[in-house]
Amino acid sequence: MLHVINTDNLNFSYTKEIKIIESLSLKVPKNSIYGFLGPNGSGKTTTIRLILGLIKASSGTILIGEQAIDKNRIQVLSNIGALIENPSLYEHLSAIDNLKITANYRGSISKERITEVLDIVKLSHVTFKKVKTFSLGMKQRLSLALALISKPQLLILDEPTNGLDPKGILEMRNLITHLNQTENITILVSSHLLSEIEKMCTHVGIINYGKLVFQGSISELKAIKSQQLNLHIEVDDIEKSIEIVKKINHNASIINKVTIHTVINTKNSIPKLIDELRLHGIKIYQFKIDENLENLFLNLTK
Repeated sequence: MLHVINTDNLNFSYTKEIKIIESLSLKVPKNSIYGFLGPNGSGKTTTIRLILGLIKASSGTILIGEQAIDKNRIQVLSNIGALIENPSLYEHLSAIDNLKITANYRGSISKERITEVLDIVKLSHVTFKKVKTFSLGMKQRLSLALALISKPQLLILDEPTNGLDPKGILEMRNLITHLNQTENITILVSSHLLSEIEKMCTHVGIINYGKLVFQGSISELKAIKSQQLNLHIEVDDIEKSIEIVKKINHNASIINKVTIHTVINTKNSIPKLIDELRLHGIKIYQFKIDENLENLFLNLTK
C-alpha cells in the first residue's frame, strides 16, 4: 500500500521532562480520507505542524510520498494544501481578491483556476462580496479554496468543522468527500468529533497524550467495537441490579434512576446476564446494545 504521509518513531518535546509527541508512526494511505482523532490537547495540531515542517521534530522521520520534509520542504509543500486552526483571511477584501493574493505568491496560478476553486467550494455566487459579510461556514470554505488553489495532491485540515452549525458541518463533510472522490486528493482531517470522522473517513488514527492508540481502517475500528458491547438496561431496582451485574464480573454504572450501563466482551454473555437479573426478581423494561463508536473512543483515550 502506498502511503502519502509516513512518519516513523516521531518525537517532539519542549522540555526533556514532558513529551508532546512520542514514538508516533502515522501511515496515511494514498487516496484515503484519514481521520486524525483525539481529545483536545492530545497532540493533533502539533503533529500537523511537524508534518508541514513548521516545527522541528526532536527525533524520527517524516516522509511525504518518498520525500523527507526536512530536506525538500519547499518542493514538498508545493504539493500540499493546508487549513490549520482559524482561517487567515483579508476580511476587508472580496473572496476573489483573497484568492488573487494567494495566487500571486504561489505563482503560475491561472485566472481560470481561481474561478474553478470558487466553484468547487460553492462560493461563485459571492465572488465579489467582502469576506467580512460571510458566515463562519463560508469563511471556512474560502480558506479551503485557498488551500486548493495550487491543485495539491495532499490536503491537511485541522478541525475544519470547528464552530460550524449543523448545516455548515454537513456542507464541509460533503465537500471533503467530493474532493477525495472527484479530485483524487488524499485528505488528512484532524478532529475531536468521532461522529464526523466515522461519517466521512476511510481510515483513522487515534492519538492520546501524544501516543497513537489505534490506527487502521474504519471497518477495523468497528471490528474492535464489536468485541466490547455497551449495554443499557432499564430495570425496576437499580441498586440491586448494580450488585448483581458486578458479582458476575461485569463493570456497571448508573446512567439514571432506572438505567444501568455495563460492558461485555461477547454477545454470548447477554443471556447469562439477563437470566441472572430475572433469577433475582429484577424486572427488565428495556435492553439496548449501544452501537455508537463514541464509547470505544472514550475507552481508548481515557
